[in-house]
Amino acid sequence: MGIGNTLRGDDGIGSIIAQSFKDHDWLSIDCGVVPENFTSIIKKNKPDLVVLIDAVEMDLKSGEFRIISPDRISTLHLTTHSMPLSFLMSYLKEYTQELIFIGIQPKIIDYSNSVSSKVLKCSAEIIKILKDKNFKLLKKL
Repeated sequence: MGIGNTLRGDDGIGSIIAQSFKDHDWLSIDCGVVPENFTSIIKKNKPDLVVLIDAVEMDLKSGEFRIISPDRISTLHLTTHSMPLSFLMSYLKEYTQELIFIGIQPKIIDYSNSVSSKVLKCSAEIIKILKDKNFKLLKKL
């Protein structure tokens, strides 16, 4: 589940990553800024694994990414969404065996339709990790 606003620079990176999985062995959902509108897909399919990806202010260098545990989400500044992601994650846990939230440190979240080079570079790393299902390469926050 890629989350983000593609009109706010790096905030759109979750959506961009989700779009890149359209031809792969993944149920990929570009949720934009309303991930709660797509929970029925998870409820219906009950996948073994759900990965949520979003831009998150974590006080890291731009382009760095981390797995964020549900208890840490409420302490971080997440991008603009109508529903708290901690609530969304609690709901989704009922329909999957494993839930991973990947936060990407943005550089630019102002109105812009372009993503910074460092965030684009990290998206390629994340895509490779996910395609290879090599989750142990994901660092925790």
